[in-house]
Amino acid sequence: MDNSAFRARTSARVGAVAGAVTVAGMIATPLLAQGGRARRVLSTVVVVGSFTTTTANAIRRWGMPRAAAAGVFTATATTAVERIGTQTGLPFGRYTYTGALQPQIAHVPAIVPLAWFAMGLPAREAAHAALGARSNAGTRIVLGSAALTAWDLFLDPQMVGEGYWVWARRGLYRGIPLGNFLGWFVTGLGVMAALEALLPPHTYVDGSADADGALVGEYAYMGLMETIGFARFFRDPTVAVVGGLGMLPVAGAAVVGKLRG
Repeated sequence: MDNSAFRARTSARVGAVAGAVTVAGMIATPLLAQGGRARRVLSTVVVVGSFTTTTANAIRRWGMPRAAAAGVFTATATTAVERIGTQTGLPFGRYTYTGALQPQIAHVPAIVPLAWFAMGLPAREAAHAALGARSNAGTRIVLGSAALTAWDLFLDPQMVGEGYWVWARRGLYRGIPLGNFLGWFVTGLGVMAALEALLPPHTYVDGSADADGALVGEYAYMGLMETIGFARFFRDPTVAVVGGLGMLPVAGAAVVGKLRG
């Protein structure tokens, strides 16, 4: 077996195991007490599992050097953005992290920058598949950032509810200022631009989108699970509807686009 085939098989196996761990953590979370230690542990399990799944899929698709460079750059850059955000209020608004999530780097929980890469690359690949023949660097960056921001429509209400971070002023959307989502979109543009350079998307010979099916599946699964979770288990239909309207159209178009491809 050559090195590329071995890498692909090993990465696929690691991604499958990490994905199963992520799924199990997501299912278990609403069954435990809100704000409790067990949920804090599961938050770390879910983010690390998702990061590992995305990284394994990136290694299978682009190779270890490119995947490592993209993961390290995204984590480092978003740690800096989060640190600036807590100090200045830009670009997300005034907020502070509590001490609930440990360990922390520069007062930023270590799992936070992992989450940016964990969902950033699936969001880019979902955008690539959804766009199809219209996929180019500009459209991917914009739609990919919008798809990533849509995930925060679920993430922020859940994490604020757990007490992991606190906003200085209560906002309109479950206590979250609407400017936070603009900050996510702007930051997402930078993440997507970096992914374009470090993990260039694949295309078919006719120029149409050849998005990675596993990464598209990650985004679609997350959108579906979060929608069901908030509607059924967290009992918050507002977040279920708003987040679902944000993620599911892109996810659905991506799945259809990938199946057609």
